[in-house]
Amino acid sequence: MTLLVLAILTFGLVHLIPAVPRAKSWAVAKLGKTYGPTYGILSALLFILILAAHRAAPSVQLYDPPTWGRVANIIFSLIAIIFVSIAVFRGSVRNRIKFPVAIAVAVWAGGHLLANGNTRDVVLFAGLAGLGGLFMFLHSRLVEWTPVEVRKGHNVLSILFGVAMFGVLVQAHGLIAGVPVINLENFLKT
Repeated sequence: MTLLVLAILTFGLVHLIPAVPRAKSWAVAKLGKTYGPTYGILSALLFILILAAHRAAPSVQLYDPPTWGRVANIIFSLIAIIFVSIAVFRGSVRNRIKFPVAIAVAVWAGGHLLANGNTRDVVLFAGLAGLGGLFMFLHSRLVEWTPVEVRKGHNVLSILFGVAMFGVLVQAHGLIAGVPVINLENFLKT
């Protein structure tokens, strides 16, 4: 469990850099043009470490999720992926939602807390939800927000892309997290 907590904290610290202008300026000054790629690679490696630490962490049931928690999680996850897609595309909705990725993380994590009640899931998802909230708080206090240039048709594209990505992630969830979202074997039994 210690490795999982350390991985989440390190992932969080890396992702708080853009929310703290002095930290971002320092990182850009040190890394120059390699800041973006370094940030991306480090984020991906830390995410892989989180997944590995999560799988290796002990699991004790803390609470029984509600019977509707699994369905709520699927709905929350779809909403979260659409919010990430809103961040990628430049529709007018993007300018109305200041922190689409941080909101997505909080919604996604909240949904998973409704569907899972064991220690390693609670540590993972409560930790990520807290980091999303901390990012929104710091960024809103320390960074001046500037709207993006709106591109025609991007509101629709963000929803379509989000739904498509959700479909891909549902299929890949068993490979990524070790738990399938939908067990087709149950549907095929007669």
